[in-house]
Amino acid sequence: MVSSFWQKGREARGLRGAIFLLALVFAGPGAGHAEALWPDTALNRWQATALLQTLNGEILASPSATASLEKWCAAHHLAAEARLVAEPVPGAAAKPLSPAQRARLDVGPDEPVKYRHVRLRCGEHVLSEADNWYVPSRLTSEMNRALEASDAPFGRVVKPLQPYRRTFEARMLWAPLDAPKESAALAPPQALFEHRAVLYTKDNLPFSEVDEVYQRDVLDFRPDKD
Repeated sequence: MVSSFWQKGREARGLRGAIFLLALVFAGPGAGHAEALWPDTALNRWQATALLQTLNGEILASPSATASLEKWCAAHHLAAEARLVAEPVPGAAAKPLSPAQRARLDVGPDEPVKYRHVRLRCGEHVLSEADNWYVPSRLTSEMNRALEASDAPFGRVVKPLQPYRRTFEARMLWAPLDAPKESAALAPPQALFEHRAVLYTKDNLPFSEVDEVYQRDVLDFRPDKD
C-alpha cells in the first residue's frame, strides 16, 4: 500500500513536469524561459537582484543603451551573434509629443517630430521595448532613411553624432527579494525596469527622447550555482 502511494506520487510529479514542459513548448520561442531557469531560492533572488542592478547601472552610465544591451547579450551568451535588431511593434499607435517633451527637446510646436515603437531583440530574446521620439531635422538624411527602412537600432544609426544620454527617470519595476513565492521557480514579470532619457549630440543639442522598458528576457540564462 505504501509502495502504491509513492508510485502514484511519482506519477503525479511526472505528469506535472510534462504539463510544464508542454506549456513552455506551446507558449512559443522565448516564452517562460527565465522562469524555467531560475529556481526560487534565496541565492537566486540575490543573484537576480545584483544582475538587474548591474545592467541598470551600466545603461545609466553608458552613452548608448544599444551598446550596453549588446555587451550584456554577449556576456550571457543569449545569441550566437550579440547584435541587436529593432522590430516595429505591430499596430502600435503613434503617441503625440507632449508640451513637456517638446520643451525637453527644445523644439517649437510646429517642428516635425517622428515616433517609433520597437522591440530590441538579440537573437530570440526581446531585451527592451521602447518608445522613441526624434527630431528628423537634427539627423542626417542617411540616418533618417535607415530609421525608416532598416531594422537597425536607433543607437547604432545615430552613433556618428557621438551622442550621450541624460536620464531623467529610472524605475525598478520588479524587486526579486520582495516578490511573493508563488511556485518552485522565480517568475519575473515582463517588465523589469524602465528608463526615460533625452539624447544629445556631442554639441549638446537634444534630438531624441526615449522611454525604454527592459524585459524579463535579460535574465534568460542559468544563474551561477556557486
